[in-house]
Amino acid sequence: MNQSFIAYIEESIKNNWDLDALTDYKGATLQYKDVARKIEKLHIIFEASGIRKGDKIAVCGRNSSHWGVAFLATLTYGAVIVPILHEFKADNIHNIVNHSEAKLLFVGDQVWENLNEASMPLLEGIILVTDFSLLVSRSEKLNYAREHLNEMFGKKFPKNFRKEHIAYHQDQPEELAVINYTSGTTSYSKGVMLPYRSLWSNTAFAFEVLTLKQGDNVVSILPMAHMYGLAFEFLYEFAAGCHIYYLTRMPSPKIIFQAFAEVKPNIVISVPLIIEKIIKKKVLPKLETPTMKLLLKVPIVNDKIKATVREQVIQAFGGNFTEVIIGGAAFNQEVEQLLKMIDFPYTVGYGMTECGPIICYEDWTRFKPGSCGKAAPRMEVRIDSPDPEHIPGEIICRGPNVMLGYYKNPEATAEVLEPDGWLHTGDLALMDNEGNVTIKGRSKNMLLGPNGQNIYPEEIEDKLNNLPYVAESIVVQQNDKLVGLVYPDFDDAFAHGLHPEDMERIMEENRQTLNSELPAYCQVSKMKIYPEEFEKTPKKSIKRFLYQEAKG
Repeated sequence: MNQSFIAYIEESIKNNWDLDALTDYKGATLQYKDVARKIEKLHIIFEASGIRKGDKIAVCGRNSSHWGVAFLATLTYGAVIVPILHEFKADNIHNIVNHSEAKLLFVGDQVWENLNEASMPLLEGIILVTDFSLLVSRSEKLNYAREHLNEMFGKKFPKNFRKEHIAYHQDQPEELAVINYTSGTTSYSKGVMLPYRSLWSNTAFAFEVLTLKQGDNVVSILPMAHMYGLAFEFLYEFAAGCHIYYLTRMPSPKIIFQAFAEVKPNIVISVPLIIEKIIKKKVLPKLETPTMKLLLKVPIVNDKIKATVREQVIQAFGGNFTEVIIGGAAFNQEVEQLLKMIDFPYTVGYGMTECGPIICYEDWTRFKPGSCGKAAPRMEVRIDSPDPEHIPGEIICRGPNVMLGYYKNPEATAEVLEPDGWLHTGDLALMDNEGNVTIKGRSKNMLLGPNGQNIYPEEIEDKLNNLPYVAESIVVQQNDKLVGLVYPDFDDAFAHGLHPEDMERIMEENRQTLNSELPAYCQVSKMKIYPEEFEKTPKKSIKRFLYQEAKG
């Protein structure tokens, strides 16, 4: 069996040549042959600008057809792709581009408005994703290639461009394919190095457990710069010959409903937040009436109502899918109970960037509610606990999905990756005798944002501790909102003639300043003032666990 990821891409392009591949919702559609043509043109640009195999190319922008083309062109050339979340602030993006030593940057128009090319001195060029025009070029060869692109393409394929012409880079299992940064600031950010075996194994997994076929439709909602969206809303679908629709803007419930209704996707890949919004807006209001509550208690009526509700939920997602796969963050218990009650075809998986991403999964027909499935194919999963059924322990896993390590960070790599290949996930869980894994919490400090983004409270605290009259702080998560707990520097405040009652106002000002420097998904919703210092460990770090439940 040929374990080549690029072979999946190459064969799909050849087998689906005349089919629709990528559509920007309410915009243009590229067929598989158009994608192939654009890939060749980008290869000409890469070659002319002296990009070698193994060089890094970054891409940062909202999901779009051209984002997908830039991604595929980079890998099929033999270069390493560095996808960057478009929600990151400008200095975070500069950091990642510099740390990864990217030679080229593909950038979306909205992201570009805030960037500064002078802060990214290693780049040879910056290319606008929308039309692949050159925004910045630091090389004559790159300018020449871009200006004479069609002419060069014509010379290379004088008759016309056909599928026989396609011969892409041949990947090796241990070869580096993707560097995916877990967050924006390089002090906390780690560049996860995923080899081709991880992309291959995650794509093969999707072929093994999902049922998409040539010509099926999918709506891409999750950011492609996140491994979850990349692997299961793009790479697998493209390899399977599907037609992918990109929303290309903020996926509000309204736009999502509209897209689902029009596209009628054959599978829905989502995060809990989107499912919860849809259920809360479309379904729960109808169930919350006194009459409904009464009718749900009557067995015979009950089944009819459940069937009706199930139908409503299915229609909300376009009515044409086999299952809904949920991952990326913890699922609201009430919503999950409702889905279970109406026999809705959903399943919850578990993964992390370091596994590109899949670790656990189970088909919806066998899925145990509250769990996140069993070890995925080719993955070994263990719970580091004396009694995994009753005492939570850390999830550790091993297999082809696991990363090579963190880019230029052997210390951080050694902390999580054992020499024999076991990866420490930092998540705590139980495992029953059938192998179902149920997550019980995170042993690290990382929090999960509403769309599965990684939130590192230390990053926010670093910024917060630099603001006026903050002596120390902790950021905790309560009901999906972030709260800043602050012990103020009272001495400094009083020295400046402030009174205790001024503190609330000052901390509110600090909160607004802080949020202006943070991405939307890690905004602090309120501040709570603590009258004394936080308790510390002997190493002088704050005992966070004491403050998780802080009510305010």
